[in-house]
Amino acid sequence: MKICELFTSIQGESSYAGLPCIFIRMTGCNLRCSYCDTTYAYHEGRELSEDEIIGEVRRSGINLVEITGGEPLLQKEVYHLIKRLLDEGYKVLVETNGSINTKEIDRRAVVILDVKTPGSEMSDEMDLSNLYNLKSIDEVKFVVTSRVDYEWSKEIIYRYNLIDKCHILLSPASGILLPEDLAKWMIEDRLNVKMNLQLHRYIYGPDKRGV
Repeated sequence: MKICELFTSIQGESSYAGLPCIFIRMTGCNLRCSYCDTTYAYHEGRELSEDEIIGEVRRSGINLVEITGGEPLLQKEVYHLIKRLLDEGYKVLVETNGSINTKEIDRRAVVILDVKTPGSEMSDEMDLSNLYNLKSIDEVKFVVTSRVDYEWSKEIIYRYNLIDKCHILLSPASGILLPEDLAKWMIEDRLNVKMNLQLHRYIYGPDKRGV
């Protein structure tokens, strides 16, 4: 597998924010979101075998593993890697951009499904059938750039009854939408979802890699 970076840090997003985590960032992405903050993952990386990756995870001494990208599901070997990590007792989070069907991911893994809003310029690429694959442990994330994105996200949440299915995360797009604006809309609408801030940016700064 081609791996962009493999590092330990504090989990910055999702319901697991604040926990020590080891990240496996895989190379390659089929989308080009307008606000992407990991463009280096499009091409950078090195080839590592599954055994080498597992060895790095074991040496980390951390039980929480996130497989992300780029888009990790582009590399078909990832499915066996996920299964093996789960078999060894790790808690595995799989963050995917929502354009590839998730049904082949081991059901024990936590899927963090990033549903692209219109402001990403990639919303037409979504495989919304993934919203029928969700388990109660899974999470759906919307990165919101504007009020239009917010209203669009609400419509998807209600249309697919997501609040009763899984955890919902709304993230203000960094440098584009003020968190206080998103908070205001959520409070006004009594929207029972979680605001998702990028904790790692507050800890390490917005531009540092490998965190």
